[in-house]
Amino acid sequence: MSGELPPNINIQEPRWDQSTFVGRASHFFTVTDPRNLLLTNQQLEDARKTVHDYRQGVVPPGLTENELWRAKYIYDSAFHPDTGEKMVLIGRMSAQVPMNMTITGCMMTFYRTTPAVLFWQWINQSFNAVVNYTNRSGDAPLTVSELGTAYVSATTGAVATALGLNALTKHVSPLIGRFVPFAAVAAANCINIPLMRQRELKVGIPVTDENGTRLGESAQAAQQAIAQVVVSRILMAAPGMAIPPFIMNALEKKAFLKRFPWMSAPIQVGLVGFCLVFATPLCCALFPQKSSMSVTSLEAELHRQASAWLLPGTDLLQDPRQPVESALRPAWRRVGQAPPSPSHI
Repeated sequence: MSGELPPNINIQEPRWDQSTFVGRASHFFTVTDPRNLLLTNQQLEDARKTVHDYRQGVVPPGLTENELWRAKYIYDSAFHPDTGEKMVLIGRMSAQVPMNMTITGCMMTFYRTTPAVLFWQWINQSFNAVVNYTNRSGDAPLTVSELGTAYVSATTGAVATALGLNALTKHVSPLIGRFVPFAAVAAANCINIPLMRQRELKVGIPVTDENGTRLGESAQAAQQAIAQVVVSRILMAAPGMAIPPFIMNALEKKAFLKRFPWMSAPIQVGLVGFCLVFATPLCCALFPQKSSMSVTSLEAELHRQASAWLLPGTDLLQDPRQPVESALRPAWRRVGQAPPSPSHI
């Protein structure tokens, strides 16, 4: 291998230690950086070439480790990890803050009338559908039917929640009414995410050992991972939808917004954006990408087969954001034989 870089930099994994919250937060602050949206096609292609070349053992002269990591994160920001295809712009992780601040800000500004609720909840769920489809798992691809069912169900749930709560809050403090969009978003997440992951809930997600050898699929691991997704999504929305209502409720009593009421939406969007810049990466970092569960929580058949060649006491790991990859902690040790192939699980 030529060049100045050592051959053992593992760019398959994040740069920072993912066993710590700080390491995960550093990773997601880089992944969700909106500035990645401003990169040109040539810059994206250059990053892809750098990453692919390094994986093949080819290093351009003068390439530094920082430049390699930068290329890796540019590549990850724009190309699907399973298919290698360039992702649609608004479906990328780097688009989360600018898109969500706009949509959420408008949802929280225009929430009083039925047409506004219908429009902005529909826009929000349409965006979520684009993100879910763009970041779909290569291991368990979504069908058009599954995507459509989740989209319609989440939109219906969000609209029903928003309209129902709007009717209930007509005679209470206006401040309470400002939290209706948050309740609608939370309800939609509880509907949308399990439906989008219904195949994984039925079939399971891959379970592998510490070396990446696939042992089988576990629906129990999928349930835990998807529950973590729901929690993190709701918490991600909470600061941007819980803090601005107090500020806007106070500002609308001031002379400035009474004189310039059209400024309400831009101010709301700005406040939501400020919250999301921090809430998005920090809430993504709440759970490790490979989080643990006891092997005794596995399905009986998979538990028996794993126990035939591994020592007891293993924890499982799965990705809470994209629950398609599980792994066994290194605490497991082999017992004299290779693991069964996936076709035998």
